[in-house]
Amino acid sequence: MKLNTDKIIAEVENGIGWLTFNQPEKRNAMSLEMWQGTSDALDAFAADPDVRVVVMKGAGDRAFVSGADISQFEKSRSNAEVAEEYARISGGARERLANIEKPLIAMIRGFCIGGGLAVAMAADFRISTDEAEFGIPAARMGLVYPADAIKALVDLVGPGHARKILYTGRRMKAEEALRIGLIEEVTTPEKLDEVVRETATLIANNAPLSIRGSKKIIGQYLGRDRDLDFAAMEQLSNEALDSNDYREGRTAFMEKRNPTFTGT
Repeated sequence: MKLNTDKIIAEVENGIGWLTFNQPEKRNAMSLEMWQGTSDALDAFAADPDVRVVVMKGAGDRAFVSGADISQFEKSRSNAEVAEEYARISGGARERLANIEKPLIAMIRGFCIGGGLAVAMAADFRISTDEAEFGIPAARMGLVYPADAIKALVDLVGPGHARKILYTGRRMKAEEALRIGLIEEVTTPEKLDEVVRETATLIANNAPLSIRGSKKIIGQYLGRDRDLDFAAMEQLSNEALDSNDYREGRTAFMEKRNPTFTGT
């Protein structure tokens, strides 16, 4: 999949869209072009019917995303006026991450810091190595973390842990991140790829309409959709009940075989 930057790699394999943050020499710190490339890749994955699930990962083994590319701060984030364009592009990418209808998994090695944690929190769930480190150093840099990312943090860990993470700016290990609910699964570095592929493949083989409906309803309860709309939730259930996939799922269950879903 061709993008306008080589700092983001987008590939499709067996129903899985792989989005790679590709700036390993800077521990995959997010530059402005990477935020834009992320938006472009997500748009492409969303439009591709062959993509059933998206996995985000960092190039190399040192970081998922270590934060924003500080070398660009003087040019693009030196004050509120010049930061407006940066906020528009980075915010647009985070919005796409939060709103993509397809399942989104964060596959985390190494550092997952600052803006990198915002990216990871936008995923439906996070699978990490036991050596990964997490944190939000905004308070140590005089920055206010984006409001949408703070909401995602509170949704995951609750207000008390969110305050502690934001106020102290300290890093935590994967064990603590798992305990407070910031991530969902921890494995060894050697097994990470296998665990993520197995999970992504399970999702890719399931009924897309069922997953889309579940994701939409969970998003409404979390407030990603501001007002609860029970009629719309019921419609999502009805769409699944009327779908070819539901019929295929029932038939396959009765015939004791693996279903073949088409997303229709």
